[in-house]
Amino acid sequence: MPAEKNISSTKTVLQVDNELIQSIVDLIDTNAKESLLTIFADLHPADIAEIINYLKVEHAKYAFSILDAETASEVVTELDEHLREEILKDIDAQTITDIVEELHSDDATDIVSELPEPIAEHVLENIDEEDAEEVKELLKYDEDTAGGIMTSNFVFVRDNAKVNDAINEVRKNAEEIDNIYHIYVLDSTDELLGIVPLKSLLTNPLDTPVKDILEEDLIFVTPEMDQEEVANIIQKYDLVAIPVVDKNRKMLGRITFDDIVDVIQEEASEDIQKIAGLTEEEEFSYSTFRISRNRLPWLFVSLAGELISAVVLKSFQASIEQIVVASFFIPIVMAMGGSSGSQSAIVTVQSISTGDFLFGQTIKKLFKELRVAMLNAIVCTIILWVITHFIFKINDSFSILLSVSLFVIMVNATMIGAIVPVILKKLNIDPAIATGPFVSTTNDVIGLLIYFSLLTFFYVA
Repeated sequence: MPAEKNISSTKTVLQVDNELIQSIVDLIDTNAKESLLTIFADLHPADIAEIINYLKVEHAKYAFSILDAETASEVVTELDEHLREEILKDIDAQTITDIVEELHSDDATDIVSELPEPIAEHVLENIDEEDAEEVKELLKYDEDTAGGIMTSNFVFVRDNAKVNDAINEVRKNAEEIDNIYHIYVLDSTDELLGIVPLKSLLTNPLDTPVKDILEEDLIFVTPEMDQEEVANIIQKYDLVAIPVVDKNRKMLGRITFDDIVDVIQEEASEDIQKIAGLTEEEEFSYSTFRISRNRLPWLFVSLAGELISAVVLKSFQASIEQIVVASFFIPIVMAMGGSSGSQSAIVTVQSISTGDFLFGQTIKKLFKELRVAMLNAIVCTIILWVITHFIFKINDSFSILLSVSLFVIMVNATMIGAIVPVILKKLNIDPAIATGPFVSTTNDVIGLLIYFSLLTFFYVA
């Protein structure tokens, strides 16, 4: 009988496609609430959230509004942040309260922090008093810190407990607390002494004192630590959960791997947007003017850089007139310099963001990039010389000078791409911005200067 119940409660794993989305939209347009609920009843909340994320705002609001509080609480945490904000704007305070009451403290904190102050106050006044206190405590921390992503729900016992006591605590909290991997052992002042893995509870006699099987060699974080650093620690040490403690090692909460998966995805998405010179908010913005406003500053940076490139070209007008063929290879010079610089910058930014870059080894890292740059430049230089000499039939002196120019430009661009992120990090500026328009335009300008300076000095003069 239990097996039958388990099979019947299994949710369908859904592949969302255009046909399904259109079917959902048609049902919403015809106000077919019961049909929608029938479809949603067989789906995992994450799949329902994915469907809603694909819908237009008005359709998304309708689809979310028909969900019961329990299902809505599981769906709301999976919605895209900006769409969730739009949906919650039109929901009455009591419905939001019912949804928040179903959430764990960390998720409840995320939702409450996004609400207008009057509604947030109403929610906190009407949910369970203990839950409200936990949420208020978590609201003290910035959302991008360990304190902002931790949950204050965890299973613990005192240091004088036995294995049997710990097992009883697990049973008592099993319904309320998800993902129980460890039992935390605290002293009378709530100082974290160590952990007892669930495996140890199953393999030791019930009357064994927990302090005899305690793992004291702990890795923990403080609530002020940036969430990206926490993600790097969990990834480095292959942890499924990590405790959060204050400066006195008092246990405040824990962060589990499912929270970290969200952090990694969020940080990766943020870095990609910065590399392109975009802002985090525009992905789900519904205002054309707002998106335009966010992108224009970086386009102005590119425009300014290319105008400087035009000034450089104008200053070498005499050289270009004498060596007309030189203008044919300007795209190669600019593209190879920009690509080399971007590759180097992206690798450096990635090393810094994952914690693999040690500033004490900066010189070693830069020399490595220099070696790579020289090898790549030599290969590309030889290829360019062969093509210009044997295919384009360009005279030897220009062909050699063009190849030398490309070599210098590629090595220079690679080093700029490697050095700039390190400098920005030292200045406490996010190095991800270095791989966007800044490096590209800088390398365009410097590349043209190198190219035409060498041509003018060795060929025209």
